[in-house]
Amino acid sequence: MTGRDEQWRADLRAAIKPKERTALQRVTMTMLDPATRIHSNAEVNCGLTDEQAHHEATRCLDCANPQCVTGCPVGIDIPGFIKRVEHGDIAGAAATIKLTSALPAVCGRVCPQEKQCESRCIHNRMGNQPVAIGYLERYVADWQRAHPETEQHPDVVPNGHKVAVVGSGPSGLTYAGQMAMQGYDVTVFEALHEVGGVLKYGIPEFRLPNAVVDHEINGLRELGVKFVTNCVVGKTITIDQLREQGFERIFVGSGAGFPRFMNIAGENLKGVMSSNEYLTRINLMEAGRGGDTPVMTGKVVAVIGGGNTAMDSSRTALRMGAERVLLVYRRGREEMPARREEIEHAVEEGVELFTLHNPVEYLGDDTGHVRAMRVQRMELGEPDASGRRSPVPVEGAIDEIAVDLVIVAVGVSPNSLVPDSVEGLEVSRRGTIVVDETTMESNVPGLYAGGDIVRGGATVILAMGDGRRAASN
Repeated sequence: MTGRDEQWRADLRAAIKPKERTALQRVTMTMLDPATRIHSNAEVNCGLTDEQAHHEATRCLDCANPQCVTGCPVGIDIPGFIKRVEHGDIAGAAATIKLTSALPAVCGRVCPQEKQCESRCIHNRMGNQPVAIGYLERYVADWQRAHPETEQHPDVVPNGHKVAVVGSGPSGLTYAGQMAMQGYDVTVFEALHEVGGVLKYGIPEFRLPNAVVDHEINGLRELGVKFVTNCVVGKTITIDQLREQGFERIFVGSGAGFPRFMNIAGENLKGVMSSNEYLTRINLMEAGRGGDTPVMTGKVVAVIGGGNTAMDSSRTALRMGAERVLLVYRRGREEMPARREEIEHAVEEGVELFTLHNPVEYLGDDTGHVRAMRVQRMELGEPDASGRRSPVPVEGAIDEIAVDLVIVAVGVSPNSLVPDSVEGLEVSRRGTIVVDETTMESNVPGLYAGGDIVRGGATVILAMGDGRRAASN
């Protein structure tokens, strides 16, 4: 921080006393009306106005020991960027965020701030709502996208070294951006036809518009990052061949794209599909916009699971014309791992939370298409080792419910292509790559990994933290 920065931040503190700041109420973001949005892929959350952003930034107390920063997996200087918003220096706020985050417009939309940075805000200890850090991050990123002339590009001096990145999801993109800023010649290899990984195929546009993701990716291109699509590392090209091409370091961020099922009767029926396939066909392959890739639709749709992917699938099914969508989850609403905001949005839009139920069988008609599901009623038993109450079947309580499409969103498994193709690479029993948690380097020298291929399932921001940590070593 420069002396000039210290002065204006001191002036801001002097102008408005802490008691006045804590008296300010957290802003409420405007959103589209539920009756309107279920017929559109338009983004539900509408962002903050300039006035709202200034108001919310004024709530920040600029703590001497900001715990919000410790709650951020990529270590953004949160008070630094927020005080710049209050000061009116939005370009400076954007530059501050981008020192550590390559995807601010993405993180401002999909990261669980309520469990991370905002959970550490000092306002919580005062009985107030935390500063809306995620809203402000999104505001800054969207403002800069609307004012491209304010972009502050770092001076990059090429160092003559090449690195390869496998996968263009959040961990890979973060690693690519950080290494590019250090002067490395970076090439990202993506298996699909579009860059973005799970940000493109896994998250619907009503939550994360493709234009936002494309803008962040174009920023990496301006740093010199190159992208190769339709290239499956482990099949199209091997890790050894990448090394032969002069890539000295390789970062694997190939994700966890293999769907899990429950291994119950009837899962092979037509009309029972994974959330991975369902969302990919609609989000990436334009099935929901009249594209050439078909996708099954149903009048009564059951989505199995309680995470963000289950919420995305159920809300997408409504937009695809379902008359009724049941979200089937074996625990209660309070135990759902999805973000509170996503659950609230789903309920507002008409998704029925069918909690404390678990499917045990799918029934088919004469054509082999699913016609119903049998569900076991559950109750919550004693807490498990983690403190979470385990669901217990209610003996004899099984119901049959008519459905014509089932979307299974109960988790994913790591993509095994890269791990299986590297001789001697240490892999866990879950199929994840084992790495040093400090450096993110595997037991194969020069081979790093992060995101779901290491964690087995993680948030966007945790994956980004892995990419940043790998790039710093």
